[in-house]
Amino acid sequence: MTERKCILTGDRADPDMLIRLAVGPEGQVLPDIRAKAPGRGAWIGVTRTELEAALAKGKLKGALARAFKTGDLQIPDALPDLIEDGLRRALLDRLGLEARASMLLTGSEKIDVACRKGEVKLLLHAADAAADGNRKLDQALRVGQEAEGTDLAGFTLPVDRDALSMAMGRDNVVHIAVTDSRAAVRLRGAIGRLESYLGCATEAPAHGEPVSTDAPGVG
Repeated sequence: MTERKCILTGDRADPDMLIRLAVGPEGQVLPDIRAKAPGRGAWIGVTRTELEAALAKGKLKGALARAFKTGDLQIPDALPDLIEDGLRRALLDRLGLEARASMLLTGSEKIDVACRKGEVKLLLHAADAAADGNRKLDQALRVGQEAEGTDLAGFTLPVDRDALSMAMGRDNVVHIAVTDSRAAVRLRGAIGRLESYLGCATEAPAHGEPVSTDAPGVG
C-alpha cells in the first residue's frame, strides 16, 4: 500500500497508522478516521501532545494551508479531542463487529479455558479491570502459549468496562479473548492507532501470531 507523508513531521508511514484530515463544506478541518471522505485530504502522524503544540504555535495551520493550497480553513480548537474520540469510537466499533461475528469470548471462566487450550490469539482487559483478575487470566494465557516464566500478558485497553459493554451489547465486559487470527490483527491495528495518538503506544501482544498491517501527505 502507498505510504503517506505526515504534513507536520515529513515522515512517511502506512496510512493505517496515520490520521487523515479532510475539509468540510464550510471549510472546517475535521478528522476522517476511516479515510473515506471525498476530496483532498492531509495526513498527520503525531501524538496528541504534539498536535496540541502544533495547533497552539500555528504550525498546523501553516501545514494545512500548504497541503490544501488555501489559507481559508477553520481549525476547531477541539480537533485533538475530535481525533481521540474518533479513534476510540473506531476501536469500539471494531470490537462490536468482531463480537457480532463470534470472533470474541467474554466471561472470565470461558476465557480461562480458552487461554489454557492455547486458543486465544489476543487477550484484552478493560482499563478498570481488577489487577487480580488480570493476573489470573494472564497466567492462563502463558500456560496455553507454553510461555510460563515469561512476561507474556494480556493488553489493557484505554477503555473502561462500561464502554466495552455498550459497544459489544453485552453486560459487564471486563475481559475479552480474541480467538480468530485475522480478528486479532484487525484489533491490534485499531488499538495501536489509538495508543500511538495518546502517546503511550504499547503494541498489543501477538501471542505467537505475526502482526500484519494493511500504514505524499495529501490524498
